[in-house]
Amino acid sequence: MPTNNFVVAAHFRAKPGKEKDLESLLLSLVGSTRQEAGCLLYDLHRDETDPSQFLFYEIWANRKAWETHMASPHLKAFKPVVEENLAEPFQIWQLRQIEPDARG
Repeated sequence: MPTNNFVVAAHFRAKPGKEKDLESLLLSLVGSTRQEAGCLLYDLHRDETDPSQFLFYEIWANRKAWETHMASPHLKAFKPVVEENLAEPFQIWQLRQIEPDARG
């Protein structure tokens, strides 16, 4: 059943040779972000077939909580540093859960 939570996915691709650096930078966000108000889930994933690709899957209580996260000091400091390690600009998807019509 869909919820009113705000779901986000963020994709990052490392420059060749920068995979470990990018992984460390992304992992550095996890602890502090999970402590933020409204953060329900903040998980980092790595592609099993392409180690240069990473994905955050995030669930927030609402859009406002996510917007507060995006404006947080630790995230603002992260952005210029992470960009040096990226092969392409990172992408953010704002998602809404959908399900088939249950009326049958």
